[in-house]
Amino acid sequence: MLIIKGNDVEIATEAFGDSAHPPVVLVMGGMASMLWWPERFCRRVAEHGRFVIRYDHRDTGLSTKYPPGQPGYAFDDAVGDVIRVLDGYRISAAHVVGMSLGGMIGQATALKHPERVLSLTAISSSPFGMNTTHLPASGTAWMEHMNMEVDWSDGAEAVAYMLEDARLVASTVHPFDEAETRAFIERDFDRSGGYLSATNHSVLFEISDAWRDRLHEMKVPLLVIHGTADPVFPVEHGAAVATAVDGARLVEIEGGGHELHPADWDKIISAIIKRTNTRPNE
Repeated sequence: MLIIKGNDVEIATEAFGDSAHPPVVLVMGGMASMLWWPERFCRRVAEHGRFVIRYDHRDTGLSTKYPPGQPGYAFDDAVGDVIRVLDGYRISAAHVVGMSLGGMIGQATALKHPERVLSLTAISSSPFGMNTTHLPASGTAWMEHMNMEVDWSDGAEAVAYMLEDARLVASTVHPFDEAETRAFIERDFDRSGGYLSATNHSVLFEISDAWRDRLHEMKVPLLVIHGTADPVFPVEHGAAVATAVDGARLVEIEGGGHELHPADWDKIISAIIKRTNTRPNE
């Protein structure tokens, strides 16, 4: 564990593998701490000769918390936190892997700091800064769940809500392990001190006009991984990300949801290792 401190902000991080190996920084989605990158997943990537770093976004895990409704940051700060992590480890450039909102943060990082990003892998994400009204909307059941009123100060209610969310976004071809998922969410909830501050992450979906229609400018090598049964961002969103960037590759996970199901790790990790084997100018 390494806590990166600066400008009254603390970012909790954890690294796996040999620091002499090519670095891979994992950026998770909204309201999600670094634990949503499972430790076993991180270690498996590291076993392929990668130095893997995961970190807690602000308002999650052990990183700096802000009062509910008063986030001391915006989307561009989340982009800056990726660079903050690189600087904390004295890494000049790294491969970035982002999941969901983390994929959008990764897209912005690759656009703003191309010299710091060796490659980008966007998992279960959506085109950043683009008009997506022509793409399929999120699934009805998941949207109804998202619109529910939740008392985030009630631990049991918050855990139950997150458990149902995990069920709704799960793979359609692999079994959903309710007991294991509940135990994980309870552990994440306790480690984070609750999810109340994490609701501030709604601000991270407020994208300034300065980012509009710039995705095609990306020169960083791009890999897109997307489940064909993703109810949050249907697979057409992943295809749109890949189409927008010259030379991008799309890997579809058949029946995959908005998750990292262990049964899909072989295909996901294999694609990441292949992408991170490639030099930036190849």
